[in-house]
Amino acid sequence: MAIALNVVLFQFGWFACVLGAAHGVPWVSVMAAGAIIAWHLTRATQPHRELALLTAAAVLGAIFETLLMQTGWVRFETGVLVAGAAPYWMVALWVIFATTLNVSLRWLRQHPGLAALFGAVGGPAAYYAGTRLGALEFVAAGAALAAIGIGWAILVPALLGAAQRLDGYAQS
Repeated sequence: MAIALNVVLFQFGWFACVLGAAHGVPWVSVMAAGAIIAWHLTRATQPHRELALLTAAAVLGAIFETLLMQTGWVRFETGVLVAGAAPYWMVALWVIFATTLNVSLRWLRQHPGLAALFGAVGGPAAYYAGTRLGALEFVAAGAALAAIGIGWAILVPALLGAAQRLDGYAQS
């Protein structure tokens, strides 16, 4: 039940962030992500460890998204608080993705090759869906999708490794 709820909450959060940005109300992402994060942390056996993981994901996500913007391959119209930096709704997506690492994606920690494949395929697919919904724009689609695929192929296993070390859901 906890795994299914984790998946449903992530999907809800993904749509709230993407559709909020697409419709010019990116602040919806903060509300949705905040509720999901609060729920997630209240269920953790060691919430301080889980919060450290979520913070690490936020930092990595902000850096990755900012690099995508700086290359000129991706453009975001809403939620950018500092010119040239990642929009806050994208950082919120990274954090809610991190809520899956020690719950519904826990099994993937033992399979780094599969985790890389998951990132290489799932990352670009999610961004492509975001473009189709109007949340972001590819300026150079081929380069953007390649960079996203490579980045997510590296970052998903890295985040899963961090999740294992910062597992706030581990049984004490």
